[in-house]
Amino acid sequence: MNARRALREIGIGALAIALMAFILGPILWLGAHAFATSWTFPRLSADGWTTHWWHEVFADSALAGAIRTSLLITPVVVLISAVICLPAAYAIGRHSFPGRRLFLIGMFAANAFPKIGLFASLAALFYAMNLMGTVIGIVIVQLLGTIVFMTWIPASAFAAVPRSLEEAARDAGASRLTVFRTITLRLAMPSILVAVIMSFLASFDEAQGSYLVGAPNIYTMPTEMYALVENYPIQVAAVFSILLSVPSVILIGLARQHIIGGRLAEGFQIR
Repeated sequence: MNARRALREIGIGALAIALMAFILGPILWLGAHAFATSWTFPRLSADGWTTHWWHEVFADSALAGAIRTSLLITPVVVLISAVICLPAAYAIGRHSFPGRRLFLIGMFAANAFPKIGLFASLAALFYAMNLMGTVIGIVIVQLLGTIVFMTWIPASAFAAVPRSLEEAARDAGASRLTVFRTITLRLAMPSILVAVIMSFLASFDEAQGSYLVGAPNIYTMPTEMYALVENYPIQVAAVFSILLSVPSVILIGLARQHIIGGRLAEGFQIR
């Protein structure tokens, strides 16, 4: 019995080490190459260390421009997504109407398949509307990836607000706006913040549609990675990859409590 227990603990430990290597390995590889002057195979360490590649990334107008573009476009996409989707989420969560479930299933199903076919179809429409190579075109494309998060998660949060609390506040003389602001919105706000963070990450990391619509005039950080792989030293690509992952790490860290607490999973459980 002890031998079996020891083998199980060894197996769990080995699995944990393998998972850590799988998750942390690429990050450590990027970190090492971002500061390496060069790395000659089969040496186990870099030939030397430098911060030159970091200076080169920020000094390069194309790379710095891609960073600025992503940091400007992504908040705009999230804001527009919130303005469009949060009223719809409230209606879905608080009211029952014909076609409600079909709408939810259709929206989720549209995001369950590769979007490259959808982007190719949109390209023809964008050409006709002169949206190719424009910021507006990129914003529209990135909105497609945020709608499911900004609708499903808040809709579930609005649906979970006890109606008895709202009715009690109304009986006490509070107006509909006051009830919504102080009870409904306050209780749903943690899930809404999770939806905002997930939408930000979906927009910030979107590459296929942004490249198809924006190139060769406008490049975001993910689309600039294509040029980095082909035209820049591997150290520059490592630095840029780290910069690309920083917002994801920070935002996931901020939302960690609510994601681990189940708010993200609860957001997809609308009855």
